Amino acid sequence: MARGITNALDRASIIGISVATKIATDTVMNNYNDLKNLGFSQYEITGYLSLVARHPCNGSQLSRLSGIARSRIYDVLRNMIKKGLALEVDSGQYVPLPADELLKRLRGRFESDLTDFEKQIKAASQKASCEYIWTIQGHSAAIEKALEMIASARKELYIRLFPKSAGLLEKELHKAAARGVGIRYIAMGEIPLTFDIQVIHPESDRVTKTIGGCSFDVLSDRAEALSGIFETGTEETSIINWSRNSWFVIACRDSLRHDFYHYFLEKTYDRKQELTDREKQIYAFIKADD
Repeated sequence: MARGITNALDRASIIGISVATKIATDTVMNNYNDLKNLGFSQYEITGYLSLVARHPCNGSQLSRLSGIARSRIYDVLRNMIKKGLALEVDSGQYVPLPADELLKRLRGRFESDLTDFEKQIKAASQKASCEYIWTIQGHSAAIEKALEMIASARKELYIRLFPKSAGLLEKELHKAAARGVGIRYIAMGEIPLTFDIQVIHPESDRVTKTIGGCSFDVLSDRAEALSGIFETGTEETSIINWSRNSWFVIACRDSLRHDFYHYFLEKTYDRKQELTDREKQIYAFIKADD
């Protein structure tokens, strides 16, 4: 009787764990294309997750937990042991490598591989005779590249942004400013003036109509430029240019400097207004920042 109750409870436990494990393994199945780059098969990843959920267990139990056929489970287990994912601790009983240890090994392996690959690239590379202009398609991809550029900037960032893009980059821009990077900002619309060298373009609406969309410019350390137009209605297929070509970078940077002058001229010539002390300081800075 007692043994029967124990077996029944054990089966119930397996069923409960199987439901939870199935949810996890279904998620893995859906994201397998991302995880396969770690060097494991779909069965191995599923088997490992199932083993993490309940161990030690034998092949039959793991088959039920993971949904892997009994005819395949022992081949999967052998491969898991060979790759260091699992260990046979008793005759027919298996446990997983602790998750934190697995992650540590993976990070170490990939960092080592990348270091070796970097050395091979440097050894094989010829000295570049010129820098090409590359294209990045879509708002999301351009924002991702801009975030990378802002995060790696060390001295200066010239930027010209409309509100949508500005909101996505604002946090990283403040981080850059906090570590001493100089921000020179042309705000294309009603964007709060939160940086010392920042003005609001006086004709952003007219610019949008003229160019058919929203301009997007991020220049980092006089070394690389990301520049283009998100065309209205086709932002995710619009082409943005990125390059470290020195002439391209100089041209883009001067374009932004001239937009500062546009601001000063529009205020003093068109509106017949005096520059504030803050604006005079910005003018003097931009004039000297060639």
